Amino acid sequence: MRAVVLGLAKSGVAAARLLAREGAEVVAVDRRRANELSEVVRELLPLGVRFALGSDEPAHLPPADLCVVSPGVPWTGPAASALRARGAKVMAEVEYAYRFLEEPVVGVTGTNGKSTTTALTAHLLAEAGLSVFAGGNLGTPLCARVLDGGRRDVSVVELSSYQLEGIETFRPRVAVLTNLAPDHLDRYPSVEAYWQAKARIFLNQREDDFAVLNGDDENVLRLYGGRARVFRFSRRAAPDAGAFDDGRALRARGLPGQSAEEIYVDLSPALRGAHGRANAMAALLAARLAGADPAAIARGLATFPGLPHRLQTVGRFGGAEWIDDSKATNVESAQVALQAFEGPIIWIAGGRGKGAPYAPLRPLLPGRVRLLLTIGEDGPRIREELGDLVPAVECQTVEAAVRRAAEEVRPGEVVLFSPACASFDQFRNFEERGRFFAAQVRALG
Repeated sequence: MRAVVLGLAKSGVAAARLLAREGAEVVAVDRRRANELSEVVRELLPLGVRFALGSDEPAHLPPADLCVVSPGVPWTGPAASALRARGAKVMAEVEYAYRFLEEPVVGVTGTNGKSTTTALTAHLLAEAGLSVFAGGNLGTPLCARVLDGGRRDVSVVELSSYQLEGIETFRPRVAVLTNLAPDHLDRYPSVEAYWQAKARIFLNQREDDFAVLNGDDENVLRLYGGRARVFRFSRRAAPDAGAFDDGRALRARGLPGQSAEEIYVDLSPALRGAHGRANAMAALLAARLAGADPAAIARGLATFPGLPHRLQTVGRFGGAEWIDDSKATNVESAQVALQAFEGPIIWIAGGRGKGAPYAPLRPLLPGRVRLLLTIGEDGPRIREELGDLVPAVECQTVEAAVRRAAEEVRPGEVVLFSPACASFDQFRNFEERGRFFAAQVRALG
């Protein structure tokens, strides 16, 4: 079998390795040149993988029976479309990996909260004594899970819209949709198209599977058209089957085999704020439906350490708490972060925008944000849309913003690095951006 892998980020590399293991003649294609991918070339060359680097124009693509697409490569872009037109079977990396999995899958998607929900679900299942893989869009590609081999009781997989575009048979035993908001308008023709891609997580579920839905998100409820048994989580109402937040505790009821309503009071600081409590409800439902017992859920909710770059405290300087929320790559994520703190806040925002307006953040600034420091390509636009509400200063870089915040901060305040933008104008990814912010904070002493 002749196989092409489009894109050589982590998912593409893992797919190439798995294809090579399965005896395919693999050609890896990437727009970057060999000198930019030297480590990848050194890893894959001994496996017999060949390379077509420097261009993914259709004329340069080799013939193929199968094409595995990395999430960063557009599903309807010229390369994938050309291979499809030539008769190649085109699929996402998660779809190819799924065909080798034996354990059940918990799939998690949504605009925001999916990484925390994925990690928390895995943490709860591990507390129950289950052998768990956690990955997908979060960290380790699913193909790498297959290559590692061994036995797992369950795999918890974060899924982006890009990955879900390319599934055919992928069927999660439990599918979670955390929420829907405008995002990735630089890649999709409309918000609705982006949301429809997310809803594909339910595509192959059957009547004996489970769907966990945000009962407070009308678009989530509108787009669900699956066959699975539905459980909702809500902060506004108590569903017959699912979880709700009464303001003091999280409660779950109507679950399979449940004899009485379950009450969860103690939550980790990593789950602070309304959004953190919503993620906790989604995860506890997913974990219970995947086999965790209530006692394990209670332990796990209290001990969850959180994820790097998600409302993570990285230092205390000047009597203030400094928060790394570099994962906030869109407006909705920054909105969640701002809502998690009462203020006063020095807010650092900016980067490469995704086309969405910043106006939805306006109600959150008065009385909460004392100073806005902007960085990156979209800094001027953020100041234009929000700068009439609070003092705003252009800093351009993260380093300069940290220095200015250190000069301005007062005891008891929060310095919140929640960019509301992608990182690609100045960094390779949000992780690198978050690590750089944390290093600048530590350098303050």
